[in-house]
Amino acid sequence: MSAIAAAARDSSVIARRNLINVLRTPGALVTGIVQPVMFVLLLGFVFGGALGGDQYRSYLIGGILAQTLTFNASFTAVYLAKDLQLGLIDRFRSLPMSRVAVILGRTSSDLSTSVLSVAVTLLCGLAIGWRITTGPGSALAALALLLLFAFAVSWIGAVIALTARSVEVAQSLGLVWLFPVTFVSGAFVPVSSLPGPLRAIAEWNPVTAVATAARELFGNAAPAGFAAPGGWAADNAVLYSVLCSLAIIAVFAPLAIAQYRRISKR
Repeated sequence: MSAIAAAARDSSVIARRNLINVLRTPGALVTGIVQPVMFVLLLGFVFGGALGGDQYRSYLIGGILAQTLTFNASFTAVYLAKDLQLGLIDRFRSLPMSRVAVILGRTSSDLSTSVLSVAVTLLCGLAIGWRITTGPGSALAALALLLLFAFAVSWIGAVIALTARSVEVAQSLGLVWLFPVTFVSGAFVPVSSLPGPLRAIAEWNPVTAVATAARELFGNAAPAGFAAPGGWAADNAVLYSVLCSLAIIAVFAPLAIAQYRRISKR
């Protein structure tokens, strides 16, 4: 069997194991369900009245999706760190299996959490008046783009877990980067409202690109008074989102695999 086929087979076994574990402990998914609902209601109704009302609530959904999927990287970090801490990874390393399988199985199975988060966010959006105003093709493209981004950021979570090697440290390190990345962006407010340095960061922030691309593909216009985003990244949000996702995978997947191999040699 070729190395690629063996890695795919072993990864599917690990992913199945992780999914069974999730089914046996459904309480672990509470955060993925409650968090998007909480943010939709808080931002949509506490701040939405001052930012555009119903139109802002429709505009908000793209940002909530981008934020939620970024935050889901913490699931990968915490549960991979938990496996390390419990010694399960040591057992996997003793088996004749691909070194990539443990991490790829983890990031692949965590897509189930992302699918659930996306479904909950969209249902919550429908409840507050959000609608898709484009065709089914554009809507499916938006969902595919969102899941690609979710898969990409899960590799960041894997690197954090393999570096921290404990649940507590992995959880703390995850919060250090999640809040700045999601809030210094155009997920919830127009980029033009941010001061100079933060505006430059937000314009090229992948979270901004994913939120903008989702709004474009779902057909959700910005509220009146929101300045239209400008620049290459905003004008080519879908393409830039795909490129960012692929770049994140290209950088963090090798880092995660290299870190896993370093741990295996100890």
